[in-house]
Amino acid sequence: MISEYQVLIRENHLDSYGHVNNATYLALFEEARWQVLTERDYGYQKIHESGQGPIILEVQMKFLKELKLREKIRISLELISSEGKVSLLKQIMINPHNEVACELFLKVGFFDLKTRKLIVPTSAWKKALGQIEANNDSKQVNKF
Repeated sequence: MISEYQVLIRENHLDSYGHVNNATYLALFEEARWQVLTERDYGYQKIHESGQGPIILEVQMKFLKELKLREKIRISLELISSEGKVSLLKQIMINPHNEVACELFLKVGFFDLKTRKLIVPTSAWKKALGQIEANNDSKQVNKF
């Protein structure tokens, strides 16, 4: 696991059924990713200074348990695999009962903002993803 992020489910997160709106899950997952990247010195400013950063290529999300108003949840982020220009990330939301409420799998490329093409990830990006500190086991995992 790269990191864990906590958030309180607020009124603006809910839909008319009284649980978290499906689109809000994506926003909360993104909020958690930005926090982790920023804490690991690869936030918005670094992306724009270097002209290189992540781009989402594919998303798969599973809704498993409801998330309700004023629940404090945890969102974890984990690098599953990395090969060439593409990495597979997994995020999960865990409810206050320690149950997985939602799973998200992301295929993420490393993008050059000038050439508008995928490039081989830099060591700074690999460090932000926890790839350098990990045992560097880059087995191919196909969740899609």
